[in-house]
Amino acid sequence: MNKTYPQRFFDGIPSDSRKLFSEERDCCKECTAWLRCTRRCVCVSAVALFVLGIIAAIIGLAVTFGIPPRTPVNRFCVTSNNRTGFLCDDRESCIPAHQVCNRIGECANGEDEQETLCSDLPNSLPGYLIFRCSYPSYWIYADKRCNGFNDCGDCSDEMGTLAGCPPCGPQWWSCTPVFYEYCTCVPRSFCRDGVQHCTSWSDEYICMR
Repeated sequence: MNKTYPQRFFDGIPSDSRKLFSEERDCCKECTAWLRCTRRCVCVSAVALFVLGIIAAIIGLAVTFGIPPRTPVNRFCVTSNNRTGFLCDDRESCIPAHQVCNRIGECANGEDEQETLCSDLPNSLPGYLIFRCSYPSYWIYADKRCNGFNDCGDCSDEMGTLAGCPPCGPQWWSCTPVFYEYCTCVPRSFCRDGVQHCTSWSDEYICMR
């Protein structure tokens, strides 16, 4: 025969219930200390709501004050003489490509000399700032391409499809120069100066300043 044992009461509350309430109070104390507790504890929900509230407040402030997300800065620009340049933080100053990482701060905040930009030349530079010569280990700054001078050393920056240079401008005379400093054009100031610069001598007999 099963016996039924009467429950003991304290102040009108069963002793088992008192034990349960005591465990829940202990659980809530643990919750306030950011410790794990049972599902019966209401403190877990309160702490979770508190954390979510903080996150929501941060997002709300960002939206309210118009804080933009961080995006990569596009610093490509064109200089006044139509050459490739580097855009400074002021979004107005455009310095020539060859002035980047020259150990002289051309931009007001020195962003053209940042370590992340200059630590491993030319690999650390954006692709638009450099020109690869026909020799893989040789490179020049992009604004040196098609400037009339043999900066690569093999004229690959002035001749052929790799460079894609336009015809000589009005200040130049088109020919094949004798001196390796030039490739397909010589300055018109060399015309009729008594010194041969073109293999055909056209700079001395045909060219006019």
